[in-house]
Amino acid sequence: MQPKLKIKKGDIVKVIAGASKGKEGKVLEVFPKTNRVMVEGVNIISKHTKPNNAAPQGGIVKKEAAIHLSNVMLVDNKGNVTRVGRRVEGDKIVRYSKKSGEVIK
Repeated sequence: MQPKLKIKKGDIVKVIAGASKGKEGKVLEVFPKTNRVMVEGVNIISKHTKPNNAAPQGGIVKKEAAIHLSNVMLVDNKGNVTRVGRRVEGDKIVRYSKKSGEVIK
């Protein structure tokens, strides 16, 4: 069984390591098996495509590639990067910001 990830689709994250360091973006997709996330506008690669019906010209397409989970940090509601904790509130488990203590929506 895989551990529960602390970053979800739709979260705003900041890249803290690698070639895209300092960039912020929205999480488009999470890959729990490989511990990777796809972030909007981060880790752009050039992919060579053959001509097909969708792209009759073919050529080089710029697109996002997955980045490792350890290289991103969640941005909380106040705009600060923070680590994420999990705690039980009532009958639900919620994520919260370790820096401010606020619940992350």
